[in-house]
Amino acid sequence: MTDPDQDPRTLRDPYVAYAAMRSACPVRALPTGSGGRVDHLVTGYAEAREALGDARLSKDTGAFFAGKESRRRLHPAVARSMLAVDPPEHTRLRKLVTGAFTTGAVDELRPFITRVTDELLDRWPVGEPLDFVAGLAAPLPVIVICQLLGVPQADRPAVRRWSAELFAEGEPDTVDAASHAMAGYMTDLIAAKRRDPGCSLLDRLVSARDGEDRLSEEELVSLAVLLLVAGHESTTNALGNALLALLMHPAALDRLRDDPGEIRGALPELLRFDSAVSTATFRFTTRSVTLGGTEIPAGVPVLVALGAANRDPARFPAPDHLDLDRDAAGHLAFGHGVHRCVGAPLAMAELEIALRAVLTRFPGIRLAVPPDRLEWRRTRLVRGPVALPVLT
Repeated sequence: MTDPDQDPRTLRDPYVAYAAMRSACPVRALPTGSGGRVDHLVTGYAEAREALGDARLSKDTGAFFAGKESRRRLHPAVARSMLAVDPPEHTRLRKLVTGAFTTGAVDELRPFITRVTDELLDRWPVGEPLDFVAGLAAPLPVIVICQLLGVPQADRPAVRRWSAELFAEGEPDTVDAASHAMAGYMTDLIAAKRRDPGCSLLDRLVSARDGEDRLSEEELVSLAVLLLVAGHESTTNALGNALLALLMHPAALDRLRDDPGEIRGALPELLRFDSAVSTATFRFTTRSVTLGGTEIPAGVPVLVALGAANRDPARFPAPDHLDLDRDAAGHLAFGHGVHRCVGAPLAMAELEIALRAVLTRFPGIRLAVPPDRLEWRRTRLVRGPVALPVLT
């Protein structure tokens, strides 16, 4: 069976293929077609959670690819980010940014998120078709993370373009070029902040670099790029997936429209139902590991399909049904373990504020095209519609 994340026929709905793979074996060998390498794909919930928390599965891409020939030319600061290292290096880097994403810190951002959301919705034409992704889901998270990091407003369109290019599936030259453009931009922005310090998160990271926290210049650039990209790409897709799920389930849509106070409690189920991060970032076995009854040799990449795990009926009964009364708190949409998404509280706040505003201001919102005409992102890592045409 082919990898559903790479099969164009199942981009719109990979869950049927995932279910077939999971029922046959929740951990299975997956030929990649490149040099005879065999990866392993995890589709079961229990197995995914175990893999995400197992220290024998390393994220050190530098160690895995050392000595291997490659034509890729990713910028080093992008290739070796906080997502691509293990503790204690990962622990040290994560500690520098965790404070900016606590619930308390995010609460301070809520008025700004609300204001930006309202300003974007003010531009929506009433009674005319518009693209929800371009009109809200894409710009809102970009504006918020750029505000948090201190990225000037004039630079934000370029930042958004480079970020999208970093996820260009099947276009390695585009990805590599975008990595250099983004890293180069961040290098220049860091230099500007040294000349004229402010109070943004990036300014605080610059202080850590120049202080006693032993943050190298490459680590500083890498953290800045990672926060900028990860800080909005997944939220953009989560917003598109969540609204589409509601539009496809009128009873759930009516319920949240009639009682917006329920939106916060509904978010875990919406995130579980159609995960914005479809597959967790790269991991490989440092020694032989038995997972879900399958023995995986040392030195083998392991792909954890978060979207598949979140539809595992052994953990979530009737998983293909959107159930707003379900206790979905155990979902893996933000990952699990030491690498769980540090920005989850910010993403949750943006989702709640944006969905509340849309359903309140545009109670008659509906799809403007048949669902099977939607185009989906062609990348294994994230899942979401390229555009979501709606009528207000």
